Amino acid sequence: MTAKPLVSCAGCPHRGDLLTQGRCLPGDVCVRAMSGRQIERFFRVNPSLADDYAGDTFWERRAIAARYLSQQKLLSLITDPDEVVRRVLAYRLPVEALGPLITDPDREVRITVADRLPPAGLETLAGDPDYLVRQTVARRLPVGRLFRMIRDPDRQVRCTVAERLPPESLGLMRDDPESEVRLKVAGRIRCDEAADLLRDPDWRVRLCLAERLPTAQLAALLEDADADVRSAAQARIEGGGNPSVPERK
Repeated sequence: MTAKPLVSCAGCPHRGDLLTQGRCLPGDVCVRAMSGRQIERFFRVNPSLADDYAGDTFWERRAIAARYLSQQKLLSLITDPDEVVRRVLAYRLPVEALGPLITDPDREVRITVADRLPPAGLETLAGDPDYLVRQTVARRLPVGRLFRMIRDPDRQVRCTVAERLPPESLGLMRDDPESEVRLKVAGRIRCDEAADLLRDPDWRVRLCLAERLPTAQLAALLEDADADVRSAAQARIEGGGNPSVPERK
């Protein structure tokens, strides 16, 4: 078992009060130890002292203290050089104070900001260079403002857009270059706008349509190149209900 980091109390400013009061304990509850667990326990027991460590030279001490800092002290750390500290700020700062973190170099900071900003302020991050930030934006933007993201360069972002666009607007994504996006489209597009997808090169897209389109639209799939698609279309036409389709790799 690894020994707990133990720091001498000599010279510690808390030796005369907290130590004697049982509010710190060498090797367990200690702000001077180079141990995140001990520092966390210290601030949990003594949260009012966090402000004294906002400018500490040790990044982990600042990051842990930031969880307990007053709002006034939090603002002073918004340009902290360590991304872990700024990640804490992204969670704790008031929403109206998040502006400077929109362009933070750390993507985790920007993801948190995108998750917290009100919908009205999200479009600033719609062009973020990181796809995970843009995906968070695509999940939260008001549906009526998603159109700018239907040509996003990342497949996962476009999948998220295809899951949220109104069905009547999904025709704009029928020709997406990625089959996974077109599969999302096929599952939600209005039936009267699905004709072009009946010729989709991916059998999964055609199968999706075979299972949901009105039977009057399935004639073309009876001669599909894929046996499962033909079977699904035939079963729908003959008996109604969704066919049982064998699992495919």
